[in-house]
Amino acid sequence: MPESRRPRMLSPLREHLRETFWFAPTAGLVGVFALWLAAAALDTAIVDELRGGGRYAELGALSSITEDARTIVTTVSQAMLTFIGVVFSISLVAVQMASGQLTPRVVRLFIRRRINKLTLTVFLATFLFSLLVLTSYESETDPERIVSVPLVQSVVTLLLVALSLLLFIAYVTTMLRLMQVGPVVDRIVQEALRVVHRRPAGERHPAGLPPETGRVVHRGRAGVLRDVHVARLVRAAAREGVVLRLIPRVGDYLVPGTPVLAVHGETRPRPGEPLPGPRSGVLRSAVSVGSDRTFHQDLGLGLRQLVDIALRALSPAVNDPTTAVQCLDRIVRFLAVVADRPLGVVHHRDRHGAVRLVEDAPGWEDLVDLAFTELRGAAVAGPQVTRRMLAGIDDLLPLAPEERREPLLRHRALLAHAVEYTAPEPADRAFALEPDRQGIGRSGRRRTGG
Repeated sequence: MPESRRPRMLSPLREHLRETFWFAPTAGLVGVFALWLAAAALDTAIVDELRGGGRYAELGALSSITEDARTIVTTVSQAMLTFIGVVFSISLVAVQMASGQLTPRVVRLFIRRRINKLTLTVFLATFLFSLLVLTSYESETDPERIVSVPLVQSVVTLLLVALSLLLFIAYVTTMLRLMQVGPVVDRIVQEALRVVHRRPAGERHPAGLPPETGRVVHRGRAGVLRDVHVARLVRAAAREGVVLRLIPRVGDYLVPGTPVLAVHGETRPRPGEPLPGPRSGVLRSAVSVGSDRTFHQDLGLGLRQLVDIALRALSPAVNDPTTAVQCLDRIVRFLAVVADRPLGVVHHRDRHGAVRLVEDAPGWEDLVDLAFTELRGAAVAGPQVTRRMLAGIDDLLPLAPEERREPLLRHRALLAHAVEYTAPEPADRAFALEPDRQGIGRSGRRRTGG
């Protein structure tokens, strides 16, 4: 029985919000306003209790303490916005440097990191909360006439300042790691593997489909197919008693008029509502199109980014084969995870186990070609990369089932042929074709083990 699971209804919305940088700060500002109202109500309750008990001396002492804290709150409100501007200006410079050295797609890592959004949220929340607290201070000093003493609000402000300082340290650490190759490619492969683990596995022996009876075309703006709302499509197909087939792959570029969904099987008769018809709008709304590919359902995006970074590192303008070797390390890791996993066509089922949505996903050969085709052409001039690529292919061969070894053997043979054609000296050819997991880490003549 192939692995299957019921899709999460809100998973596309959740992932789309992760691709934005405005939602978390906006939600934080709303939350901090609610926090201020609660703290102000608590302060009012404290004043009422002290006044009701005739404890005016304690109320006066409390007012004196909060007046001392007022200076701190005022300083925080004045300095916080400037601090936010300086921190994130430096951050944008760091992101720009990272995108120039690695790939422009690395900006997505900055946007998706929770620590970045949390830091901006807390910084803005501290600034807004301090402004709101200042409105709660009173000029009245007579304990019998004091309406509110913002003690709790002042304490919360100080706690937010302390949290901001801790997050600033974590944020700087994250930004410094973003400028290093290793952490960036590690993050990319982690995102790619997360896609592998949360997607249903493909079918080893896909079942046939009923005859095609209709198609739904794309009517929105042109863009990349980011993902589809699987649960909505499954429900719509179950309601009509048909099977839907996603024609393009996630990551394909769509223009208006492109067929998106094929309907297989006869729909349940409903007078005046044939498919595709009025309900085809429901199906189109389940297809998300944007300007860039996302990790949510795109199995090949991680490999695409790793290959892009390696290709840029191997370009004559950069000439950094060690970065390409680091990318190959993660490419081999990704392929090792999916080597024995059913890939290709994915069947999404309804609650009764019936297939309702068929999705074409990259197969093993597609992923291997994506990983090695372009790199193989750029690597022939550098023995460090050819040696690492050969070692990676040799490591993958024992992990892949017999029927999946042909693409690996083909790329190995093509790489050997390209090196033999490029390197004029036999000794150079032999050295470049020696598998080595570090690229140039050890000589085959000195090797004593496998």
